[in-house]
This record gives sequence, structure tokens and C-alpha cells, in this order.
Amino acid sequence: MHRDNLYMKRCLQLAALGAGKVAPNPMVGSVLVYQDRIIGEGYHEQYGQAHAEVNCLNSVKEEDRLYIPDSTLYVSLEPCAHYGKTPPCADLIIKSGIRKVVVAIRDPFDAVDGKGIEKLEQAGVEVLLGVEQEAARELNQRFLQFHETHRPYIILKWAESVNGAIATKDKKPVSISSAQTNRLVHQWRAEEAAILVGATTALMDDPSLTVRLVAGKNPVRLLLDPELKVPRTNRLFSGEAPTIIYNYQQACKEAGIEWVQLDRQSPLLDQLLKDICQRKLLSLLVEGGTKTHQAFMAAGYWNEIRRIQSRSIVLEGGYPAPVITDAREVKTCSLGTDQLIYYRP
Repeated sequence: MHRDNLYMKRCLQLAALGAGKVAPNPMVGSVLVYQDRIIGEGYHEQYGQAHAEVNCLNSVKEEDRLYIPDSTLYVSLEPCAHYGKTPPCADLIIKSGIRKVVVAIRDPFDAVDGKGIEKLEQAGVEVLLGVEQEAARELNQRFLQFHETHRPYIILKWAESVNGAIATKDKKPVSISSAQTNRLVHQWRAEEAAILVGATTALMDDPSLTVRLVAGKNPVRLLLDPELKVPRTNRLFSGEAPTIIYNYQQACKEAGIEWVQLDRQSPLLDQLLKDICQRKLLSLLVEGGTKTHQAFMAAGYWNEIRRIQSRSIVLEGGYPAPVITDAREVKTCSLGTDQLIYYRP
């Protein structure tokens, strides 16, 4: 493997350490190399704090600082060129005297999007772009999806019985997933910015939609309840996590809860996703129910499907699970008594 690829893989390993801590910013890692020796490493550790390049350069030991101008800087995303919560990293690189920078992918954020590379090149810095770009895109797929399409990264998830049912015939909830899978589902919740259910699922399951079985931050809870059928006694009104109710009836706020009024004459999901983007929620986990999942699939608004199928529970005449359309199966694995099947468009 080429040395550039090895060092960029290290950048991506470092970047991943920022998962769950830097959104809505991207995960970024950086490595500084002098004559095949890494003399500095860093990653974006916390939203609003120093970027990867800053932490990388600050990590260089005093006895190695004289080598900085003759070193190559590797970074998994284009260095920024604008003043945000921190100064431009491109300016810091130029000031440090570094003459070569290797970048995995461009940053599609409007304030950057090629401007960082342009600033470096205008200052005489050699820039090599595209090393480990597929892996870099996979790592930051939520950030890239958001800025390239102005839509959050959307995951559809449900659990179904052996015979393809998500509940009993009369829509009574039933525990389908194994204990191991339930723990994984809570990890999934902790990894996303927002989580959504429709009114039928809220009424049927009375879900909390919080992170309980693992350590992690609760996602923002979203409820699609056009006619405000879900009562205030539902656990979604518990105040445990910020909650937004999308409806046709009212617009108001109270502690931790907001009602957003939608227009009956406009497509519901389009309005929902526009509002999510305005709130800078980069990703959305849709947990149900069947009608809500089918609506997202029909509109083509999804990036992943995570289907949990029990290998032990049968629900005769049960309420049917969503029908998957226009998808390709990309991975299957077993967990406890369940089979996990992943799909992409």
C-alpha cells in the first residue's frame, strides 16, 4: 500500500474518535509526517473547539517543531478557509510553512467547498486530493449528504416477526427483538441527531425514543401527528429529550416541546425535511410505523434500511411490516435470535 494511503487511513482512524461529539461538524483527522515519521496527530474532538489540523500541529513536540515546514500534512477533509467558531485552518497551515498537504475529499459546506484548497495553492502549497476518498466519504456520509443534497441522512429501521409482522393483528405491541439487538438499537439512537415515529406507532407502542441501554446522548424526538391524536400522557411528552410535533393544527412552544404547524396543501415529508435541515439535524432514524416507512420509501427519501427479523417469533395474522422497494441488500448478520439485514437504494 502506498504511504499516502497508510497515513490517510490513520487520519480516518483518528477522525472516527469524534463520533457523536462534533455534529453538525464533520469528523476530521490529521497527521503530520516528516521523513516517514509521524511527528504530530490530531482530530476534531468537540463541536465548537479546535479543528483536527490545529490539534495535530499543537501535538508536535518541541524538539520536532523545526521539521514542520519540511513535513507533509495529511487531513481527511479539506481544510477550512473561513472564520466560524474557530479561525481558518488553511491560514494556519500557510503560516506554519508546510509546503505539501494531502487531502482525502473536498468539503461541500458552502463556506469551504474548494476555497481551502484554492487558498493553499495560491500560497504555493502543493495539494494532493483524493487519497482514500471512498473511505472518507463513508465516514462522513451524514455530513456530506446534508450539504450536498440539503437533506438529512435517513435510516429506516424496524423489527419484524418470522412471518413479516411488526405487531399483532389488532396493533398490540409485542417485543420482537432479542436483548442483544435492543442494545444495538439504543446504540443506533445515540449515533443519530433525530429519531421519528408516526402517530399510530406513538399510540400503539407509547415509546420513549431515548437512549437507555448504552451511554450516549438522546436524539431529538420527532412525532408526525397531523391531527394531534397522541395524548399528553404519552411518554414522548416526558421532557426527557427535546421533542418536536409536526401537525396541521397549531404552532407553539413550551419547555422542551415544540409544535410545528405544516401546510395541508404541501407535501408533508418535504416540509418535515426542510424544517429538520433548518435545525441542522444531519441525520434521522425513522422507527415506525409501516405507513411512515412506506411514505419515506415512496418518496425516495432514505439512505439505509435496517431490517431486524426474528428467527423465533411468529405473529399469525399480524400487522404487516413495510414492503421494501427499489433497494439492494448489502449486508446480513446474526445477533442473538435475530437476523439483521441492511439495504441501500
